[in-house]
Amino acid sequence: MDKFLNPLISVVHDVEASLRGIEPESLVQQFPQGLWTTVSKLNPLAVVLLIVLVLFLYSFIASVITGDYSYVDRQWSIVPTLYTLIFALHPNEATGAPWQSRNLVMSGLVALWSIRLTYNFWRRGGYSGMEDYRWMEIRKQISPAMFQLLNVTFIAAFQPILLMLITVPAYVARQSGAPLNNLDYLAAGLFIFFLVLETTADQQQYNFQNAKYAAREAGKPLHGDYGRGFLTSGLFRFSRHPNFFSEQCIWITFYLFSVAATDQWLNYSAIGVTALMLLFQASTALTEELTLKKYPLYAEYQKTTSRLVPLPPRGKVPEKAD
Repeated sequence: MDKFLNPLISVVHDVEASLRGIEPESLVQQFPQGLWTTVSKLNPLAVVLLIVLVLFLYSFIASVITGDYSYVDRQWSIVPTLYTLIFALHPNEATGAPWQSRNLVMSGLVALWSIRLTYNFWRRGGYSGMEDYRWMEIRKQISPAMFQLLNVTFIAAFQPILLMLITVPAYVARQSGAPLNNLDYLAAGLFIFFLVLETTADQQQYNFQNAKYAAREAGKPLHGDYGRGFLTSGLFRFSRHPNFFSEQCIWITFYLFSVAATDQWLNYSAIGVTALMLLFQASTALTEELTLKKYPLYAEYQKTTSRLVPLPPRGKVPEKAD
């Protein structure tokens, strides 16, 4: 436990000391040159924390003004790449090197993840004012005051913090200076595998939803999955949420880079992926609750198909409710 806690305590002290060293008066007087000088002297984790604070304030204030609570959703696929690049390219006092190969690999992989997720979010209308339907449903169930409490604590605050935490393995890796090893290569291969799996699942879902709504608009008879209203074929035959499963596995494999760098299977950067997995458990439960209300046959799908981990199906989903 000391190997877990002592480095965490040391990092907290380093970040606190770095933030205390900021001189606001000098920063204002020498702006904008002073801004870069200040940032370059800060601990890179302190830089990321300041960005998180700005994103929190922006997301909360904008959501209150506009009534749109998906501002963090629009940041989700972008800021992890920014954070990993900061950890990779920020001057490294710990090793004396301008950058390390491990951090460059990690940044490149997260950039691939970011491109895929950003594109998928864009084509579903995420950047054109579409709000996550789950926030709309939750607003129906609780009072406006309680929803604003949820907004300031979870939507606008916790999620930006989580996006920072899942990238902290890159900070741990930069502090090490150890060369790439076999575990790094395994982590990179697994990351790409799960990225392809998630891409495939999202594409199958996208194709299905487009075809379903096109058939409805054309007045065509709906059979099979189109009649049920939800997808049960392809990867969705083995898991009700293969995309959720893949996303969690992506960040588990990302954590493995910190293990490769430190030779410790448990280090403080595990906090991020652990929190992400807990969030997915709650998010998946809410998604399933809402889907079950919309599609009665989903209960039969739940009986035959694994929730997350892809497993052989336990039967077929009927086309009509009994």
